[in-house]
Amino acid sequence: MQYIGKLDEDRRHDASRPSARGRPWRSTVGMKVLMAATGIVLVVFLVFHLLGNLLVYRGREALNEYSTFLVREPLLLWVARAVLLASAVIHIGAAVLLWSRDRSARPVAYSRLTPRATTVPARTMRLTGVALAGFVVFHILHLTTGTIAPVPFEKHDVYHNVVEGFRVPWVVVVYLGALAIVGMHVWHGAWASLRSLGRSRPSPWPKRRPVAWILALLLWGGFSSIPLAIWLGGVR
Repeated sequence: MQYIGKLDEDRRHDASRPSARGRPWRSTVGMKVLMAATGIVLVVFLVFHLLGNLLVYRGREALNEYSTFLVREPLLLWVARAVLLASAVIHIGAAVLLWSRDRSARPVAYSRLTPRATTVPARTMRLTGVALAGFVVFHILHLTTGTIAPVPFEKHDVYHNVVEGFRVPWVVVVYLGALAIVGMHVWHGAWASLRSLGRSRPSPWPKRRPVAWILALLLWGGFSSIPLAIWLGGVR
């Protein structure tokens, strides 16, 4: 019931905002729908990205063959990159606009706020979102361009870059910390996306989110296992 009340409040604010009339995507509800849709696109990418990365357990040939396949299909690769970039820009832009509207609606913070049905991931979505944006930049510079490479970077040997890169302790620590944030962000984001799109019904137990739990744990555990396995010597 709390969620429905917030949704009704957003609609009332939209009705009183001239810029939102006749432009549904500029309304608060519309922005949340955009965030939900683009968030789902990004989560789907994470699932496929994880499946590709898990090929490291099958050895050098399997992972490098997968990488070579992507290079041989430039149209597929660049379409995927374009969709991801557009989704990320829209997702972040909508988040910033919603944050700005929240600040305008309440410029003075509550003197005391006691959360009830909310969770830590829900209250820190903006912070974890900023952290993830920074991590994405680090990840690209580390394993895509080789700009941040504590070991010699081999452009055509992805397996070498991954294995040697995760033999550096501080790199492993950075990735494990970032992947914990990924799990938190996905756990709340997946649930909130379904709510924004009207695909999840209100529940008397709002913190019980089995689908979000499973998805977040699989992504966190799957991605985290790779740097840990390499660092501990399980993958060479």
